[in-house]
Amino acid sequence: MAQVMLHNTHGKDDVERASLAFLVGNVARNSNQEATVLLTIEGVWVATKGYTHGLQANGFAPLSELIQQFVATGGRVWVCGACAKPRNINQADLIDGAEIIGAATAVEALVNGAQTLSW
Repeated sequence: MAQVMLHNTHGKDDVERASLAFLVGNVARNSNQEATVLLTIEGVWVATKGYTHGLQANGFAPLSELIQQFVATGGRVWVCGACAKPRNINQADLIDGAEIIGAATAVEALVNGAQTLSW
């Protein structure tokens, strides 16, 4: 099984890009591939409770549905700790299935062969 890491830096500023990360993640999970969405910069907001309510890019399912499907099928949502801290986001603020990670965790995944796409 291959590992795919999808890097998203967007939230309300570009709902299409944020949605695309989870759409591709769902395709990976439906193909039985290991998939992680790594959220950095403004993308960390996507993993906070209530943030995605009402967000839907043209031609996409609602962002909240894309995320729920991704998590329900075993996709991992990683929130950059260095990005969450200045935004005062902590683990209690996150949706189920999301976790705050340090850079070492992402680097380890990359060193172990994760293929990446970024938005």
